[in-house]
Amino acid sequence: MSQKHPIIAITGSSGAGTSSVTRTFENIFRRENVKAAVIEGDSFHRFDRLEMRKRQAEAEQSGDKHFSHFGPENNLFPELEQLFASYAESGSGRRRKYLHDPVEAAPYKQDPGTFTPWETLAADTDLLFYEGLHGAVVTPEVNIARHPDLLIGVVPVINLEWIQKLYRDKNVRGYSAEAVTDTILRRMPDYVHYICPQFAHTHVNFQRVPVVDTSNPFIARDIPAADESMVVIRFAQPKGIDFQYLLNMIDNSWMSRANTIVVPGGKMELAMQLIFTPFIWRMMERRQRAIGAL
Repeated sequence: MSQKHPIIAITGSSGAGTSSVTRTFENIFRRENVKAAVIEGDSFHRFDRLEMRKRQAEAEQSGDKHFSHFGPENNLFPELEQLFASYAESGSGRRRKYLHDPVEAAPYKQDPGTFTPWETLAADTDLLFYEGLHGAVVTPEVNIARHPDLLIGVVPVINLEWIQKLYRDKNVRGYSAEAVTDTILRRMPDYVHYICPQFAHTHVNFQRVPVVDTSNPFIARDIPAADESMVVIRFAQPKGIDFQYLLNMIDNSWMSRANTIVVPGGKMELAMQLIFTPFIWRMMERRQRAIGAL
């Protein structure tokens, strides 16, 4: 952790909704005039799309049915931890982008599914903002979770997570339902061992819970709307959180435990704005004091 060079990390599985949380933070950064170095978790995959497909086919031929993007063998965990450590120490580090589709790839004149070259972070950023699969991973070799000053988990109930992934991959990325289902099954061991344990290290977790029937996610035609959901917000350390203020500001919210508030799904972004804007204020105040003390 660092006062001069703070780090915020959003961690969650594929289809969890981390991108929506990122948009909320982008709005906060813009309003509060905070310059963030943005890191996309996919950029720390080890292989580009074609190489990953090749290696997956080889793994299946050798009997490995659980080769996935979730595990350490297919990600650059040491390099990600080095980025966090370097940024916390000096505000520096290296990043690249993973180009998911033709729209993202066009400005770089590269094929979709490839990485841009590594580049040095700008020298004048206020904080580092990570969004991806592995912002709180802990293994015998790395401890990425120890670096962020604010670590947020996005964890919808599992059937909703699968519905969101199926909808995105079919309608945005053009995959068949069978291909997406196969990916979900192939990733399950790594999901259990490398995704779920991260949420024991997060400072705040957001879990969206639909109040409509999602018992068979593989036949769902659409994603349950925000107004068809509740959001469970759990604070690992509730000291300093003004729950009464949140209850007053967010209609139809309530406390389910001493460290947990439940809000209507349509109020999730408002809740994030109310909760995290003061966090950003305090981070920037500490940063200014630390810089001024030099």
